[in-house]
Amino acid sequence: MNTYHNSFIHTLKEAPNDAEVISHQLMVRAGMIRKVASGVYSILPLGQRVFNKLNRIIHEEMMAIGGAECNLPHVVPAELWKSSGRWDQYGKELLRLNDRSDREFCFGPTHEEVITDLVNAYVNSYKQLPVLLYQIQTKFRDEIRPRFGLMRGREFLMKDAYSFHDSEASLQDYYDSARKAYSTIFTRCGLSFIEARADSGAIGGDESAEFLVIADSGEDEVLVSESGFAANVEAAPCLDINVTHDISNIAPLTMVDTPNVHRIDDAVGFFSVAANQTLKSLLVVVNDVFSLICLRGDHVLNESKISALLGGPFRFATEAEIQAHCGCKSGSIGPINLQLKISIYLDHSLKSFSHYICGANQTDAHFQYCVPQRDIPTFVWADLRNAEAGDPCPLDSSNTLTSQRGIEVGHVFKLGNKYSEAMGAKFTQHDGQLKAFEMGCYGIGVGRTIAAAIEQSHDENGIVWPEALAPFDVVILNLAPKEPALVDLVKTMVSHFETMGKDVIVDDRVESPGVKFKDADLIGFPMQVIVGKKTLVQQQIEIKYRRTGQKEMVSINELDAISPLVK
Repeated sequence: MNTYHNSFIHTLKEAPNDAEVISHQLMVRAGMIRKVASGVYSILPLGQRVFNKLNRIIHEEMMAIGGAECNLPHVVPAELWKSSGRWDQYGKELLRLNDRSDREFCFGPTHEEVITDLVNAYVNSYKQLPVLLYQIQTKFRDEIRPRFGLMRGREFLMKDAYSFHDSEASLQDYYDSARKAYSTIFTRCGLSFIEARADSGAIGGDESAEFLVIADSGEDEVLVSESGFAANVEAAPCLDINVTHDISNIAPLTMVDTPNVHRIDDAVGFFSVAANQTLKSLLVVVNDVFSLICLRGDHVLNESKISALLGGPFRFATEAEIQAHCGCKSGSIGPINLQLKISIYLDHSLKSFSHYICGANQTDAHFQYCVPQRDIPTFVWADLRNAEAGDPCPLDSSNTLTSQRGIEVGHVFKLGNKYSEAMGAKFTQHDGQLKAFEMGCYGIGVGRTIAAAIEQSHDENGIVWPEALAPFDVVILNLAPKEPALVDLVKTMVSHFETMGKDVIVDDRVESPGVKFKDADLIGFPMQVIVGKKTLVQQQIEIKYRRTGQKEMVSINELDAISPLVK
């Protein structure tokens, strides 16, 4: 029988000072996690039960789509990461270490290289494809600012799966199956979530989607519309607005001295205009080729769109490069009178107004009345910015996008042959020719999902677990644990609930009823069964349902009347 005494449950009245979000506060207070170092936590027995329940759901749904479980090494030789090109690309989040022989390793933050090497060693023919391998394993990413408990830790538990295919069509089938499996997983967990188009980021690939639990505390902004569109702000396309203006009466381009005007906010104050009537310019570099990116002053540059437009990852130009190409300091650059001929790209949103304030490519000077079609000799219109609430929906321009906050808990990627080509991982096709594997990658942040469930479902008293994730379905609060007759009744009730397939724990501590009630609400057991000396006198048991607070009285002789379901 599970009791407080044998379950190592230690609750706290107050949350630690560094616990900023409610999930972090409640998991610490409920005795589920304990901080060891920045971004590193011990998972305590009560928390481990929640992990186990989520892991079981994940296992069942991954096996349902043909996944086979494996366990890859935490510590990975640098050679594998160098073979994909990511050893130098990944940055300081990659924890690098050397063994006693001074060989380089990393603590795997993800396992594309390891799994590609593994499958390449055993699969050599199209007859052996497709393959889907997955694991639930600890990862480490050396976050610069670990925070929010399990939401953004450095060490974390992840389910990562990888599929290998002989064709894009086969990859698409598995990608769609993984998306459906993820929807099933999060639905079974009792979570309110959305699937959104996403940016592939450092993982790479041609297409990706993320699953986000809806919560006001979410770090990610998702744009949705009534037409069914959903995407994070980085992945949402912005439509060409196709607006034209009569520019015949606009004043000629005029240069104005603007000392100490280096930012959009400075220009707004100096010229007394709104930010959306300014044009900001950014000089970027891809493979030593320079381009000028221009967008409205109130918009945010979309780095993924720029990389796709220019054919590779970009960097911002240095001050010396800006001086050479624009003839000024960075706060004064613009698309007119550049020192050298380079490609100029204007965001579609610059069609919103007829003219703008922009840098004059002369230090401490700006142009008024810049009319792009009139004053910029050669440029290309393009989608360069992050979408935002109020933009027209890409699926149906009659609908507008609205913003929701979400916590990313899952991400699926169509990798294509990004890793297989780089690592020389190939198989023999029907015709005997060698071809690089088509690959997919599918991840779930296990700890993040648990934290997101709490962010979405809690009240002023503590956690309100979805039944599927609760550490125990039922807590029996014995208010008189020294009373033999109550001890016997509790044993009978434990047997009754376990016969129903419910997890039961007994609070048999010698504590006041108030302490027991507060802990039961804090931890969030879906059903509280309360017995005390009055129970023996009145022959009735009190039942409280955590989610609704509803209470009911049930006769001792009618235990079968106690509903096993959460109300």
